[in-house]
This record gives sequence, structure tokens and C-alpha cells, in this order.
Amino acid sequence: MVFCGTITMQSNDDEYDVLVIGGGHAGCEAALAAARMGCRTLVAVINVDTIGAMSCNPAIGGLAKGHLVKEIDALGGEMAKNIDATAIQFRRLNTSKGPAVWSSRAQADRLLYRLRMKSVLEGQQNLEIRQTVVDRILLENGRVAGVLTSLAETIRVKAVVIATGTFLNGLIHIGLTNFPAGRMGDPPSTKLAQWLRETGFAMGRMKTGTPARLDGRTIDFAALDTQHGDRPPHYFSFASDQGLAPAQPQLPCHITYTNARTHEIIKENIDRSPMFTGVIEGIGARYCPSIEDKVMRFADKERHQIFLEPEGTNTVEIYPNGVSTSLPLDVQVAMLRSIRGLERVCLVRPGYAIEYDYVDPLELLPSLETKRVGGLFFAGQINGTSGYEEAAAQGLIAGINAVKCLRQEETVVLDRSQAYTGVLIDDLVTLGTREPYRLFTSRAEYRLLLREDNADLRLRDIGYRLGLVEPGAYAAFQEKRTAIEQLLQQLEKTVLKPNAAVNDRLAALAATPMQQPLTLAELLRRPEITLADLGPLAGIDLHYSPAVGHEVQLRIKYQGYIDRQNEQVARFKRLEGADLPAAMEYKGLAGLSNEVVEKLSRVRPRTLGQASRISGVTPAAISALQIHLKKANLL
Repeated sequence: MVFCGTITMQSNDDEYDVLVIGGGHAGCEAALAAARMGCRTLVAVINVDTIGAMSCNPAIGGLAKGHLVKEIDALGGEMAKNIDATAIQFRRLNTSKGPAVWSSRAQADRLLYRLRMKSVLEGQQNLEIRQTVVDRILLENGRVAGVLTSLAETIRVKAVVIATGTFLNGLIHIGLTNFPAGRMGDPPSTKLAQWLRETGFAMGRMKTGTPARLDGRTIDFAALDTQHGDRPPHYFSFASDQGLAPAQPQLPCHITYTNARTHEIIKENIDRSPMFTGVIEGIGARYCPSIEDKVMRFADKERHQIFLEPEGTNTVEIYPNGVSTSLPLDVQVAMLRSIRGLERVCLVRPGYAIEYDYVDPLELLPSLETKRVGGLFFAGQINGTSGYEEAAAQGLIAGINAVKCLRQEETVVLDRSQAYTGVLIDDLVTLGTREPYRLFTSRAEYRLLLREDNADLRLRDIGYRLGLVEPGAYAAFQEKRTAIEQLLQQLEKTVLKPNAAVNDRLAALAATPMQQPLTLAELLRRPEITLADLGPLAGIDLHYSPAVGHEVQLRIKYQGYIDRQNEQVARFKRLEGADLPAAMEYKGLAGLSNEVVEKLSRVRPRTLGQASRISGVTPAAISALQIHLKKANLL
């Protein structure tokens, strides 16, 4: 944790504590966090009607992303509640694998998701919304002092969170036609991008894209495979009542595939693709390529899967997940009509690619405050990330830390052993990124400890101390935590002696008979035994909620693995506990190569642990730093 510089707190009708630029997923979480922590907060948006808009896929969660949503909820954010209230299909992914990588996903009613999030912001105390364009940040003594809008209006403010998504110098491409836009229908933010460059921030260009939207009335769904959601649904928010039915009607998705003719159409028209003719300069997402990219790069693939996902309960629009494209409109129509079930499809909106500016995240402290300007925070795609969930997690942390800085308090920095949010931010500020960053479970070294189900056990206390978790929700969490400990103790203390009746019950479960007394916890470690089996085996009633039982069963069954990961975390904490002085001069230190000196000087790691994760910083260099710290009595 780090302290921010001193700033005098004042309050008058013409001044705000925190201003958030942007009303997307990062901006919403940042603004709500700042306002809920008691700061007078203003959200500046280009279009008030697009607050909380889902510019691409109308879904929340997915692999590793579901973990982020759970963590946002545990800390007191809004995304989980918003998707639970507006979802039209819930699914849990990766269930054939271990519990560490189980991930939740939900399809949203796009309109309801946006309207509910806007309503939450409008109803939040200490929060104001203004439709305006911020052109530049005003500074005093190297710190944020205000902003200047396109209407020459000056707004005094003490901290700013920039969460502009794809709007910085946004440029939309459809075929070889392009035009400035932040997303389809909204203008870009050009002068703010210019100010960032003039101020010296290292910037680059990235690219993302979205598929066409289809008229569902022109799709032959009867020819396609149907995919239903989970029943009962797995909600995201820990506050959601698992016994309730979903708030919205649940709709199925449908599955189809591209084919040889689809691929032929794409190849025949590849010379009209802005990606393959050099028109697009920005770097696209490696893990979410366009359909033309997939066809050209993976020529051996005979087909690519497409999920036809409804955009809501009161619209005919269908999102064809898997065919993001920037091909010309006529090619998009021909390509889609070559696909089974889409032979007569009509397009409601064309697919397109969008290029936009981003700032190298090495410009940031782990609090997401910029190193160049005090009181200025970045969150979301401006930091080179992709995805609603990555943006929202950053927005929440940026909003929290904007308030912390104003109060001259320690900022909140989650480490890699605490949360996927910590992995995400540490990757960005330590390694930087040259392509859109996407979070995966494989990026987390301690993923068995960072499961979706225990996000509240990891982070709820922090959210409550920050004032973001309401007392009622925290009391419910405390009851859950107490129930987990009580059930664990009961299973560890209850001893079952072998006898004919017990061994008969074990045989019915295809389990080996007992030869000696065992605790219920020892029995539960057997792979064929579940928690639900223990009560009948022991002839006792075990009372627990589904959430408590799930946590207890995982802890006991995976205890050996969990213990090993905890040992790894202890070693990690020792390196993380070795602080590196912020003003440390690396040049001239014995044992450091020029490359290492350059990288350490650029990143300015806070700890030895962070230094060890910088590409090119060798174990020998870490040993040299340890020796230096010991000589200087800093270790």
C-alpha cells in the first residue's frame, strides 16, 4: 500500500471531490464507489442515454471474468446485482474441470441492463450526472485541479478518473470506409486524447470489433441446436436469494457454424478488409479475433462455432457471437446468409471494427493513479484491457483510491494472492501490454485459493471497512463465515467407528469399508464420498446452507492442494513485504545489467516481488537487490 500526496479538502457548491469521465462499466463502478464512500462525485458522459451500455456482447462473466464479477460484488460494487436483475440466461462454465476454474456467465437483456444501471446512478446519494465532453484536465502544482469542457466550462475537482473506453480518438471501420466515433452513433473524444499526448503519456492504438446484429424473425431457429441455461441459476451477487426464480424470463441461445462457402466468401473479399489491407493500424485482441482473422489464420479449420444470443425479451435483435467483422456490408450479408439457419437473415446493424487510443499502463501506480499527475486515475480500456468485467474491476479500485488519496489514507492494492483483480492490475502496471489484455484463470498462480465461491471470504471485510458493503449484507456474510467454521469443526471432531451397518452404507456408495475409526472429515476426503453422504453414514443431521456446504466440501477435499498453495503464498508474501524505496536509484548498483536498470527505472516496482515479475529482471538481479537492501538496512 502507498500514500498519495497531500491535498487540501474543501467543499462548496461549485467544486466536486471526484469527477469520472465516462459512463461505461469502469465509469459506473468508479462513480458509485466514490459517492458511496461519501465524496461529492460527478459523472461526465458524452451521452447520458448510454450509461451502462453493452457496446458488444450483451453478457457478463465467462472464464475468469466471472471471478472478477464476484470480487466486485464482494467489495460492494454493482455489476453482479445488475446482471442478476436483468439476465435472460445463466450458465456455469468449465464444470467438467476443477472448482478453481468454474466460471459463471449470464446473458443480459441489453436494454434493461443499461436502464437499471442508469437508475442506480441517478438514485445514488452524492452522485451527479452531466452530459458534457471533457477536453482537458487542469493542473496545479502537478495535481488535478479541475477540467475544461467543450463548452468552455471549468469544473473544479480534486481527483479525476478517466474511463473513456473506446472513445479516445475512436475510428470506426466498415470495409474500406471509416469515420470518427466512440462507438456506433456516438462521437469520439479527441481533445482529451490530445491533452494526454501533450502531457507526455506514452500512448498507442488498439482495435476491437463487434458482429452485426440480426433480425431474429429472419432466422430459421428450428434448423439449429438449442442451448438452455442452468436451472436453478447460479447468481453472481452474494446478496441474491438462491431460492428465487430469475427476475427476467429465461431465453435459450442457438448454435450454428460457418462452413466452406462462408470461408470462400471471406477469402474472395479479403482485399476489401481494413485489417488485411493495412487501413487498421491498431492491435486487435488475440483471444477474440474477427471471423476474417480466424478464417485466414486457421485455414485448416473447416468450421467455426457461432452462438446466436438474444439481446433481450422485447426485441428481435440477435447477437451472433463468433462472427465479429469489419468486412463491407454486402460481404457481411453474403457471409451470414451462407450459414445454416441464416439463409434469409436480415441485418439490423452492421458489424464494425473500432480503433482507439490507450495509455501504456506502465504509466500507473498499483493504485491506478498515474505517475505523472497526482489525483489522476485511469480505468478500463484506456489501460489496454478488453472486456466489461476487467473494466469494472479497475473502475471500482480507481474510484476507491481516488477517495483514499483525497483523505490522505493508504490506497487499496490487492495482491495476486488475494484476488483476480490483484492479478489483473499487477499484470498491467508491472508488465504493461501491447495488445488488448484479457484475464484468464491461467494468469493466476494461486487460483485454487481464488475461486468464485469464496470471493466474499477473501474480500467482504475490505468492502465493509470501506463503507461499500451495507451492514445487513455484512451481517449475512458473518453468519455464513461462522456457519462454515462450525461445520468444519463438527466434521473434524465427529468420529465414526466401523461396524456392519456403516460398512454396508459405504458399500452402497462404492466406497471401501472402514477398518478403523475415522472422522467425518477424513471420510469426506475420499473422492467417492460427498458431504450429503455423511449425515446418513453417521446417523446424524448436518444442517447447512448450499453455500456453506459447497465451501466446506471444497476445503476438505482439496485441503492438501490448498495447504501447498498457502505455503507458496507465504513465500510470495516475503518478497512482497520487501519494499523498494520509491526514489531508489538503480543505475550504478552492483549486479544489475543495463537492461535491468532500464526496466526497473521505468516500472518503479514497489516491492521485490513486483520487481521479480518484470520481464527481463533475472533471479540474479533480485538477489543483487536483496543484498543492497540489507546493506542499506532496508530489509
